[in-house]
Amino acid sequence: MADSAFQSPFAQHSACERPGRDSQIQVRLHAHTLPSVTLISTWPSGTAALCAALGRAFGTTDMFPLPPITGQTAPCPMGLLLRTGPHEFMLVGDAAKDQASAMRRHVACDVGSVLDLSHARVRVQMQGPKALECLGKLFALDFRNDAFPLGTLQLTGHHHVPCSLHRLGEDLFDLYLLSTYAHGQLEALMDAALEYGVALTLGP
Repeated sequence: MADSAFQSPFAQHSACERPGRDSQIQVRLHAHTLPSVTLISTWPSGTAALCAALGRAFGTTDMFPLPPITGQTAPCPMGLLLRTGPHEFMLVGDAAKDQASAMRRHVACDVGSVLDLSHARVRVQMQGPKALECLGKLFALDFRNDAFPLGTLQLTGHHHVPCSLHRLGEDLFDLYLLSTYAHGQLEALMDAALEYGVALTLGP
């Protein structure tokens, strides 16, 4: 759970609007910290036990199952659950609650580990009619709907810096960044979008 002493890596950026040559703004960015991020992981032989523990914690059913494979996501009572690897999940909470302690009550140490990453991850949302063109400059991904369906997550990166890219709509994406590199990654996104016209807003 993030605390008030944490300084946003976006603090040196300023909200702005930079229209393109046609005076339009076709890419909009919103950069902000996250109130709660929790990594829940295990070892290969522990995956089944971890999934069972998470199923009990979230009250999953056949209609609302856990994300079954890497890249799948699912809403849950505590926020958004992302399957970030074969043996790990990332829980992004909407409120500044101690999600890690809550999850440790369900995930025993012989089942897996629970780590608070609230200070280590931030998010940039990108949207607009030129969002795909902008992202295509930085990420070597196939953005066609068949290859990158709505609601799925791609584990990717640019300039050798990792990033998780969550597709929320045809031209709406959430980018989960490492806090350490987020200042420079936002600069790269701004530069890639500049020719289309870009607006930046900042959250807490």
